[in-house]
Amino acid sequence: MHDVAKHDDSKGQYFWVWGALLVLTGVEVWLGYRQVFEPARMLEVLLVLSVIKSALIIGYFMHLKFETALMRWMLVISVAGLFVIMYLFFFPDAGRILRLGVK
Repeated sequence: MHDVAKHDDSKGQYFWVWGALLVLTGVEVWLGYRQVFEPARMLEVLLVLSVIKSALIIGYFMHLKFETALMRWMLVISVAGLFVIMYLFFFPDAGRILRLGVK
């Protein structure tokens, strides 16, 4: 059974996380409009910012931060397995453009 009393549910903590998400979204929008980097670097930066935002959302708003280590490891292993499956199925098709060219 989940012990509700073992973690702090203060509203201030959620407002700080919400503010951080708002700032990160603003940075992503600003980078998108200003196009500060070349496209490959821009994709890397935006993906890193998105991973940070998703970790904040999963950790605080979905309360994974307060779960047991087993639950966190199950999520990490599942996501890693998903990335392996995506790599095996999507990237070979994405590489066809190099062989066939764009028409």
